Amino acid sequence: MIGHVLRAVQAMEPSRIVAVVGHQREQVAEHITELVPDAVLAVQETQEGTAHAVRVAMDVAGPTTGTVVVAAGDTPLLEGESLRRFVAEHEQTGHAVSILSGVVDQPFGYGRIVRDENGQVERIVEEKEASEAERKIHEINSGILAFRADFLRSALELIDNDNAKGEYYLTDAIGLARAQGLGVGAFAIDDVKQTEGANDRAQLAELGAELNRRIVTRWMREGVTVMDPRTTWIDADVVLAPDVTLLPGVQLLGATVVGEDAVVGPDSTLKDCEVGSGARVVRTHAELAVIGERANVGPFSYLRPGTRLGAGGKIGGFVETKNAVIGEGAKVPHLSYVGDADIGEGTNIGAGTIFANYDGVAKHQTTVGKHARTGSNNTFVAPVTIGDGAATGGGTVVRKDVPAGALAVSAGEQRNIEGWVFARRPGSKQAEAAQEAGQVAGQVDPGVGAEPPRGSQS
Repeated sequence: MIGHVLRAVQAMEPSRIVAVVGHQREQVAEHITELVPDAVLAVQETQEGTAHAVRVAMDVAGPTTGTVVVAAGDTPLLEGESLRRFVAEHEQTGHAVSILSGVVDQPFGYGRIVRDENGQVERIVEEKEASEAERKIHEINSGILAFRADFLRSALELIDNDNAKGEYYLTDAIGLARAQGLGVGAFAIDDVKQTEGANDRAQLAELGAELNRRIVTRWMREGVTVMDPRTTWIDADVVLAPDVTLLPGVQLLGATVVGEDAVVGPDSTLKDCEVGSGARVVRTHAELAVIGERANVGPFSYLRPGTRLGAGGKIGGFVETKNAVIGEGAKVPHLSYVGDADIGEGTNIGAGTIFANYDGVAKHQTTVGKHARTGSNNTFVAPVTIGDGAATGGGTVVRKDVPAGALAVSAGEQRNIEGWVFARRPGSKQAEAAQEAGQVAGQVDPGVGAEPPRGSQS
């Protein structure tokens, strides 16, 4: 949430950003400095009101001239362009203080903008301090204010806490400015939702849904097809090319980038992923993965961090990958786990293959060359290398390197034990079916050649 506010603030290109932190500040401060490394942190040890918070910020900021903008940290819909217009109007009028206000149908809980008979701002009155008449005012204080720096410093010295909550209200600066004959302005924002804050998790969810609706709408207007906006979630940092198609149930999170003509969904979640042009991603969960141009993924695939699928490649149904580079045109079509692997271009990995990369202590690498063909139900026990153009038989456990062009098999010769079912499972449905089949085939004695039963039958 604070990240959205910081982004809006940065749009003003301020000379300095001071963030006031208090409760659980270790977590909050770390996140702020990740987003804005040069932000200055001011610690409000005790929460004694908005004027107290700004006083702490001004003490940390040091000598300050020009315009000081005060914004709340819980307004995720706030946009930089709105702040730029607000500051431009404030500086153009030369007011000592300006208020970003809004007109709302339900003003309960907000400070009201009180104007005199000439329409000039007289003061801001908080909900608990307001009279019955003042509570009927629909123009509210958003909590976003712009000050002339010299006036702000002097006002902070004069604001007291003689009020119902015993706090230092920054809005008392309005009355001080009027008393000194200085200009006070209030500029109503058209999109008042930008100033709404989150006081509980219900409001947070409402703001999150509204922010997502705005993001999805913006992308549709820029040429992205969203089949069902109600079930589509797109984070603020996601980048989509024109003609991307998002099917129902898609979540694009973090710094995900999707290329032109790619189709994602239905029911897919991509976090911090890169999807190439023309790729298809169906019912997939992926994080920190790269999917190449014209590649196909899914359904029911799980791409873990470090997965890189080359152009035209395929990761098919019920496949899990991790720290795996799958080359151009290479395929892992079905029911496989690929971990700590490098698979060359044009190679096909058979169904049910396991890359056994962990020996209980350390992870090891498997390398499969280009244009190799591996059989179904293989296990590659790392570290191991399968050469270019090599092949492996079905059911093979590969423990040694396979030279280029060679065929690796590890299974012994098949042998059939005749009559085993009659001996081991007499009277069962299986035995009845076998006996009927034997009679059709002309078998007279179903027990011929059978191994004798060992132990009791159950």
